[in-house]
Amino acid sequence: MTECLLQVICWRAAASIAWAVLLLPPTTAAFIILSRFSILHPFQWISECLSLLTSASAIFSFILLGGVIIIVGFLNLEYYTVIPNIACSKIALLGQLLHPRQFLSSLVHCIMGIIVAWCCAVTIGGRYETLGYPCVESDGSPEMCLNEYHLVLLLAGAFVGFSHSLLGVIHNMNYVSFHTVQRYKYLRFKGSLPLVVKCSATQALYSVRNYIVIYFFLGYIPKTWMCKTLNLHLNRSVQVYIFINALTLPSGLLDLCLIYHLWISATFLLFTWYITLVLFRIFVTEVYSFPVQSSFTEDSHQCLPKVITEKQPMILKFLALQDLALLSQHAPLRRSEVFSLSQPGGHPHNWNAISKECLSLLSDLTQRLIVYHDTVATNGRAKPLSTGSERKTSSDTSVISGDDPFTPKSTPLMKTPASVFTRSVVGGPQSPLTAPFTPDLDSPFASPALRRLTAPVGQCSPWHDTVQSPHIMRRGPKLWSTSTDSHVNGSPQLSPASVPSPKQEVSKPSLLAQFLQNRKEQVKNFLAKRVLIMYLFNKLPEASSQALFADSQAHIWALEGLSYLVQASFSEDRFGVVQTTLPSILSSMLVLQEAVDRHFKLPHASSKPVRSSGTMGDCHYKTLRFALRATLKTAIYRITTTFGDHLRYHYQNPLFIPGGNYWVLQSYKDSLTVPFTE
Repeated sequence: MTECLLQVICWRAAASIAWAVLLLPPTTAAFIILSRFSILHPFQWISECLSLLTSASAIFSFILLGGVIIIVGFLNLEYYTVIPNIACSKIALLGQLLHPRQFLSSLVHCIMGIIVAWCCAVTIGGRYETLGYPCVESDGSPEMCLNEYHLVLLLAGAFVGFSHSLLGVIHNMNYVSFHTVQRYKYLRFKGSLPLVVKCSATQALYSVRNYIVIYFFLGYIPKTWMCKTLNLHLNRSVQVYIFINALTLPSGLLDLCLIYHLWISATFLLFTWYITLVLFRIFVTEVYSFPVQSSFTEDSHQCLPKVITEKQPMILKFLALQDLALLSQHAPLRRSEVFSLSQPGGHPHNWNAISKECLSLLSDLTQRLIVYHDTVATNGRAKPLSTGSERKTSSDTSVISGDDPFTPKSTPLMKTPASVFTRSVVGGPQSPLTAPFTPDLDSPFASPALRRLTAPVGQCSPWHDTVQSPHIMRRGPKLWSTSTDSHVNGSPQLSPASVPSPKQEVSKPSLLAQFLQNRKEQVKNFLAKRVLIMYLFNKLPEASSQALFADSQAHIWALEGLSYLVQASFSEDRFGVVQTTLPSILSSMLVLQEAVDRHFKLPHASSKPVRSSGTMGDCHYKTLRFALRATLKTAIYRITTTFGDHLRYHYQNPLFIPGGNYWVLQSYKDSLTVPFTE
């Protein structure tokens, strides 16, 4: 279905790799100039650089480096993701680092680091050129000795490649984010080039520092193994000190020339890899325009309404949502295709598919937030069933779900004020307004007057049902609780047919199950008293909040697309296809806003994270929850400013409701962020 579109992603990745290979000669020329820098002999320095650029060794190095760039680009295509994998605890991060797939990636990066380091050693020349050199033993016999300088450079390349692989997991370097401001590829590359140079030089400096310390203590291990494997000898007559000169010498200083060559080689390695990564991000996230509808049936799978409903691959879904957000703002002709009707039949299939998927995304996020809030409220314990949840019947579920194609999948969470239910009660049990909605009388949006209106006949009296059943208790305010169990007070009485049957007696667990459960609790209590265990297993609140909104870029585009399409429908929707789903859209947004506002009352949710400098990891996902909150408020404001006059008109004339399309809008009057003026 999406093979043709996946080919577009593959061609974009191939184009990014091609550009990275084309940028390799000027990058290598800059490395040669910096590695052979000599301020005392400028003419000799320039002539050596020019001769080296045209030599056979340089051409062979270009071929090897080009192969490394192709492998790096393939790894970027293999490991990229549009939803970052955020570890919510230290042990989860450790599990990601020790994953077999990550071990294979680290091994490949080590091998590629050795190849790049060998090319750098050949390019620099001098004492770094070969691994072995002829020497003479004390007895006068010639033999081959190990060139430790060359070995140090090769091991440095392996260490830098391994460090780069681990930092890629820690900083989510495989995460590909979409920029809010659309720019040309050249401008994006030009703007990111200084950051690439800075990050490469900084990370190379830290990697060389760590490598020096490790090699100083453990360098004898690879040196001895290399001598035994390649049958090389150590020159015992002259003791070679790689990083520190002989303590008997008056200098006793570091070998600055070697450290400089290590640093410039590591910078060159990271720069070429980061350039490939940046080009891949730029090309893959480029805007792709999907056709809204096609005249040919065989091309319908490539249209926007079809692609936007697909779950995999996520990159295509994100590109489709990005295209939806852009066309809703800047493409009147394409918007008219969204509002159009099918021929023959006259059905708004395009709008139905788009609105249903966007509402489903908003509903899924709302449900995730509510579950997270309940977990935080109960401190991770299972939430006991409330009286209202026990009394929920199958008939209520059938009314909630309905057959409305615009109602999200998790519709029990999508609640509207009690005024809608009041209207449905007046209209009779067959009223179509009751299908997609359920009353939420405990919501702050419902006034006491609405509760009295929705109560059964005779229940508004203060003397009605004075002696209540012990099973019917008054709910107190709960800080993090959800509104899923709001059918306790003020809900319509259940019919005898819908009363659930008595619960069956729960069978007691066996002795073996009780024994295993007790031992499990004992082990948990024992481990909870160990500081190291708690440090590894404790949840990171900031990371948990970030993981909750990891895919919020899709919800941001869904909010923008829906709100702009609703705004444009005021003057462009000739058939009124948007008006049928306008109550569901506004209801979904308001319920999501309530859940988001509740989430931002948590201690670690309202603090903005500090952007980390010196790394190429994209930190855009850390601020997605703030962007979502701003986009959500803006979307509600955009809709209410467009239909404000109609809301005010129907508020003043509540008995005249043509078709019932605006009843939900006026019922949310008190909860809207836009002030109403009489």
